[in-house]
Amino acid sequence: MKHLLLLFFVLLPLHAEEWKLVWSDEFEGTEVDPKKWGFQIGNGFFNYDANQWIHGWGNNELQYYTEDNAAVRDGKLVITARKESLHGCGYTSARLRTMTRDGKPLFSQCYGRFEVRAKLPKGQGLWPAIWMLPDDNPYGGWAASGEIDIMEARGQEPGKVLGTIHYGGKWPANVHSGGEHEFPEGEGIDGFHTYSVEWEPGEIRWFVDGKKFSTKQFWWSGSKGGEQPKSAADLNPWPAPFDKPFHLVINLAVGGQFLGNPDASTSFPAEMQIDYVRVFEKPGGYGEIPARGEGKLPFE
Repeated sequence: MKHLLLLFFVLLPLHAEEWKLVWSDEFEGTEVDPKKWGFQIGNGFFNYDANQWIHGWGNNELQYYTEDNAAVRDGKLVITARKESLHGCGYTSARLRTMTRDGKPLFSQCYGRFEVRAKLPKGQGLWPAIWMLPDDNPYGGWAASGEIDIMEARGQEPGKVLGTIHYGGKWPANVHSGGEHEFPEGEGIDGFHTYSVEWEPGEIRWFVDGKKFSTKQFWWSGSKGGEQPKSAADLNPWPAPFDKPFHLVINLAVGGQFLGNPDASTSFPAEMQIDYVRVFEKPGGYGEIPARGEGKLPFE
């Protein structure tokens, strides 16, 4: 069935305002495709700006990421979070991105429609996320170079998902804005839903099952390495930072400051299932960049 749907997207008559499929993974093989996805391993990363190791991925997360916690099964990517000890962590899970383990891009794109059909786990302290990051931090460390969260959810709040952008200066001078989608009565993250972002110059829109729930037309990026900008001269040109190629990230985190840690009610193992990932572009281009939308810059 997925082959027929994919063929439909490819053969659909195109007009300037429509989207054209340019990259996808339907997960119809027997293993994660190394030509499309790389794994991030461990419980943190090295921050070269601060010259220190950041445990818990900057959020005090509890999981250790491995390759063993991701598999392709029945036409789906399955990420499993387990309650088990590994390298000083009490949980394991997986984090994949469209880059190699050593940071070479396998796929990235500036602007387009990014769509993922997924089923997410419920439970206190479970944090599934589908998001995007810049390839090489062209405007400086996080979040001066931006982050686009297509979807993230708190497992203890299964009736809603969030869509967010992170921007501004380098941490801790970063800021964020976004919106949330509440599912109709009787639905939630534990059923399959289609999460998507339409990203164009000067505007980012979020959808669940084709229903738009948030639009952003205002953000900024500081040009002086994390300092709060004092005037327009201290800003990178609009629409920075969301004017460079971004790659995809899919992960299932456990615990941390965003949602709290698991408790006795949380069931393990917990699974995040991805039916497909599809990326589109506009064959006619994106036109002129509109003016920045309404919002307050930090020096105003």
